[in-house]
Amino acid sequence: MTAVPLPIRSRDNPSLVLVRRALRDPGAYRRDGSLLWLEGDHLLSACLARGRSLQQVLVTESAWARPELRSLAEQAQRVLLLPDALFKELSTLESPASIGALIERPPDTPLCADLPTVLLDRLQDAGNVGSILRSAAALGIGQVVALKGTAALWSPKVLRAGMGAHFALQLHEGLVLDDLQSLTLPWVATSSHASALLHRCHLPRPCAWIFGHEGQGVAPALMARCALTLRIAQPGGEESLNVAAAAAICLHESVRQSGFQ
Repeated sequence: MTAVPLPIRSRDNPSLVLVRRALRDPGAYRRDGSLLWLEGDHLLSACLARGRSLQQVLVTESAWARPELRSLAEQAQRVLLLPDALFKELSTLESPASIGALIERPPDTPLCADLPTVLLDRLQDAGNVGSILRSAAALGIGQVVALKGTAALWSPKVLRAGMGAHFALQLHEGLVLDDLQSLTLPWVATSSHASALLHRCHLPRPCAWIFGHEGQGVAPALMARCALTLRIAQPGGEESLNVAAAAAICLHESVRQSGFQ
């Protein structure tokens, strides 16, 4: 049955309060299981394409008049119809979207021992985290593990940077080293101090790539767990690469060595 839109005029509507809280406190869902906020039709479409449900869609009056956005909104269990100005107050984008959704966080699942994996060690920047998730999804990674101290994977900023990659990955967050005992894949990391060059080494397949804090790198205890530590060739002489760029290079090299055509 198609949801009948419910007109909303009050800024104090409980659903709008949830959205503002998600924007103000990106990690709130990790503490209390509150709904996640997706902004923009691309994220909503990516969610639906992977068989996920939209609990509530918030859509502007002008967007409701557009057939493609109306059709998207009608796939939700509940539709809230907002004046354009009221929706704009919920957005942190320079060019606000006209549709968004509140969804439930996917349930936790056990780590898969032999699935190609990315480990994130205390990455702070939401843009970096989202970009790595996007590269991981594009380059055949099955799961991403965010260790304790990493930016909240399902925060609005990480979701926007991930561009829908979240829904193609098994995601785990808030883990510590002891939680990774079941991950039997060889771990691989990069370091500017390593002697072996990435493009000259035979990479284990599958493996778990680990990428560390933007300033401090991978923690020593985690680095000690690695079977390989490699250096990305930088003939231009820069001191280091952005972690998201380094991740894309490493994951692509794994794909290249796999013989993918």
